[in-house]
Amino acid sequence: MVGHGLGFENRLSARGPVKFCGYPNDTVEEEQRVRPNPSMALVGGLMGTPAMTALIFVLAPMIGMKMDIVEILAEPFGGWRMGMLVHILNGAIIFPLVFVFLLYRLLPGPPATKGVAFGVVLWLLSQLIVMPIMGAGLFSAHVGGIRAVVTLLFGHVVYGWLLGLFPMLAQGELSLANRNRPLV
Repeated sequence: MVGHGLGFENRLSARGPVKFCGYPNDTVEEEQRVRPNPSMALVGGLMGTPAMTALIFVLAPMIGMKMDIVEILAEPFGGWRMGMLVHILNGAIIFPLVFVFLLYRLLPGPPATKGVAFGVVLWLLSQLIVMPIMGAGLFSAHVGGIRAVVTLLFGHVVYGWLLGLFPMLAQGELSLANRNRPLV
């Protein structure tokens, strides 16, 4: 393995080196084999989960509603602590690994854009599957409707952006020397 293990690395595969964290300048073949460093995606998820939660806590009262993701998860999982554990495990471990190993290559654009797209996919799945199962209704109809939907969308976009962006930040790819690389 070449590199220091914190961001962009090359690894050998049967088809040659597999680049981690590719950019739009990569060839199509390289772009199809590119993915972010899994450990940095986990750090991005660990940073994105509290950022998303805090954003929702701040935005919801601004539009006249109370929204607590953990409280929504608490009821089916047996209390606030279990709801928090499920929220953190999903955001910091499960979703970053799904992003890296299953969806990264399928999503369009540079890493931060891929992250935002993943955040939107998570939001859509939450509104179509998770919220109805939890009793909040399709597109949060029973817990605030459009206000809840938009608040949760913003939260998931921020989560996804950090998930896609953090490996770039950790490697220093956003320095002035690399300002020609698109952020999103």
